[in-house]
Amino acid sequence: MGGDSGEYEVSIGSASVIKKYLDPEIYSVYPIHIRNNEWIHQSDEQLIPVNRDDFSIRIDGKKIKFDCAFIAIHGTPGEDGKMQGYLDMIGVPYTSCDLTTSALTFNKYFCNDLAIRYGMSVAETILIRSHQRLSADEILDKVGLPCFVKPNSSGSSVGVTKVYHPNDLDSAIEIAFKEDNEILVQQFIKGREMACGVYRSKGRIVVLPITEIISKNDFFDYEAKYREGMAQEITPAEVSEEEQLACNKMTSYLYEKFNCKGVVRFDYFLSEGEWWFLEVNTVPGFSEGSIIPKQVLAAGMGLKEFFAILVEEAINSK
Repeated sequence: MGGDSGEYEVSIGSASVIKKYLDPEIYSVYPIHIRNNEWIHQSDEQLIPVNRDDFSIRIDGKKIKFDCAFIAIHGTPGEDGKMQGYLDMIGVPYTSCDLTTSALTFNKYFCNDLAIRYGMSVAETILIRSHQRLSADEILDKVGLPCFVKPNSSGSSVGVTKVYHPNDLDSAIEIAFKEDNEILVQQFIKGREMACGVYRSKGRIVVLPITEIISKNDFFDYEAKYREGMAQEITPAEVSEEEQLACNKMTSYLYEKFNCKGVVRFDYFLSEGEWWFLEVNTVPGFSEGSIIPKQVLAAGMGLKEFFAILVEEAINSK
């Protein structure tokens, strides 16, 4: 838990829920707090450093090595493949997608390109790197107004701005560059925002109920995501049977094509009956107010059962 991105607090909230619901009769749970260059386990007010040579800790003279890592770090280094690469090198299984999938999907531009190749509808997008300068006219001729400006590799809508007027484009770009050295300017798709969780259990892909997100803000920004009462999340979403089947088929297909593991959340816009791919979250939020836990409950499962499935799937696949 923790990490080095603007989603630090979100990660801490997710980790507390995971620890709460992992069955203590089956699992011994050791929260590992990662921040900058410190990897620490806190036990009885004692801060115990992690031995990164083999990902172990020592308590009362006893060396403890882990059977599985439940990754609850949103952003870097838990969602961009860095942690996965480290765990692969020392042979510890983990609950999320592998290094390649995590790195590719965390980069929104690369992920969009793959989604287009896989046949998905994706909003017009311009990638701008820190050394590049494009005029407002060059950008808006392609994406139009309103449009979104966002960091290329970030989550929880940190650094995202919805732009309505050409004069506001430069300031939005500046905000996004504070979070990343690559940013996206993306066409606005008018439609309903939908989120759909999916995971694998005993070799079978299972799609969770769809959630419709209705933000009280102009879009589903950081405040709407994490401040109580700022967004309505309807689970299951009110969609037609045809739209439901299309979403389930598309989500299963993308989970397979992106070679996903663990639980993943795909975000879409539903516009006039057409599904538009938005992004994929390979380490979605797990706090009790987050979308995935709500979808799990709507599917008739408890979080204790669900988290156990994720751990066992990780261990068995290894």
